[in-house]
Amino acid sequence: MSLQRPTKNSNKDHLYMKMKLLQNRPSRTNFADKTLLSSKNLRYLLLLWLSLSLYLLFTSLFSPSNPLLKPTLHSSATASRALIEATTAFASPPLRIYVYDLPPTFNSDWLSNPRCATHLFGSEVAIHRALLRSPVRTTDPSLADYFFVPVYVACNFSTSNGFPSLGHAKRSLSSAVHRISSEMPFWNRSRGSDHVFVASHDYGACFHAMEDVAVAEGVPEFLRRSVMLQTFGVNRRHPCQDVEHVLIPPYVVPETVQPSSEFSPARRRDIFAFFRGKMEVHPKNISGRVYSRGVRTEILKRYGNDRRFRLKRQRYDGYQSEIERSTFCLCPLGWAPWSPRLVESVALGCVPVIIADDIRLPFPETVRWPEISLSLRESEVRSLARVLERVAATNLSAIQRNLWNPAVRRALLFNDDVQYGDATWHVMEALHRKLRRRRSMTDTWR
Repeated sequence: MSLQRPTKNSNKDHLYMKMKLLQNRPSRTNFADKTLLSSKNLRYLLLLWLSLSLYLLFTSLFSPSNPLLKPTLHSSATASRALIEATTAFASPPLRIYVYDLPPTFNSDWLSNPRCATHLFGSEVAIHRALLRSPVRTTDPSLADYFFVPVYVACNFSTSNGFPSLGHAKRSLSSAVHRISSEMPFWNRSRGSDHVFVASHDYGACFHAMEDVAVAEGVPEFLRRSVMLQTFGVNRRHPCQDVEHVLIPPYVVPETVQPSSEFSPARRRDIFAFFRGKMEVHPKNISGRVYSRGVRTEILKRYGNDRRFRLKRQRYDGYQSEIERSTFCLCPLGWAPWSPRLVESVALGCVPVIIADDIRLPFPETVRWPEISLSLRESEVRSLARVLERVAATNLSAIQRNLWNPAVRRALLFNDDVQYGDATWHVMEALHRKLRRRRSMTDTWR
């Protein structure tokens, strides 16, 4: 048998058959590639899932609405900007307030008398100062949501008794409105509806200290579309709150109500019930008006000789130390329902006893007044001692715990620099709520 070399054709046929067989067999290389590709896809999906999870986690943690984010309280402008940007009240779209630069005769000239910035109507000065230094202030009026008109009307201490005279108030306000409406277009554009004024005296937007005159005159016509920041408020219809307004606390200088170094919530208070202020034996004045509707006179008559009550008619500059020593602090109405004693009592841990029918109190969303104070009708003064004894024997501790919440104290005090949760912060939050409602109404009608 002879061996023959394979021909070219036979080699080709052999190679062709071999290739066909290899093609019909599962390829180990293709299988490995597919496995590798699948593994890469899995790693990619895992990485994508992890990235998305981390993103959602961090955005939820650092969202302005997260209650765990409590801004640090600072007084610097930079810290204040970061603080306000971290709160939901000034989230996008932001609140922007333009402060009119009026001649000093409308405001700063009055500061030559130091009382202008420190007396119980001093919030008109405090709010102006805070807005000038606030990050919500804009120097471009075309960007503003609100326009603040800084007119100090409660600094005229020209009366013989040393109380502010409001006789010039409406004239000064009218003059300011005339100036801004003739020099800039923004008042005329909205007819004043986005302009903000402070009315920090007895009957707010009526700009009069006596209720009968205030009611008769009402809110000045040129201000009836504007926003008033006012201390006066009642839970019924009243001409002096028949205007868009934000209820604010009376002004108390923050430094005067700083608790002493000996202060402690658990400290025993040696004064049961305390009041220092005007208490007329004969409350009817020369005009025939009865001061405090006779309530303070009734308190003096019934409890003046009761050793549990410390009632003083004389002025005493250190009376805050007496508040700090007291369990209950009486807050009866004066000419108006409200009183700075409300703020002083809360700030120094004394339970306010509010005696003023129908009074409406500021910032109830933060200051839960029914949980930190007592309220009596004016006709219930005769039962005052019995009510206080019952509370002292039952739920006094619970009321005091609520009262000692730092957020409650902070909400009632104005600071030169806006701080998270302070009185000016709450004013701006209230303005921002009004702005959101206004925008939503505009969107609804589009």
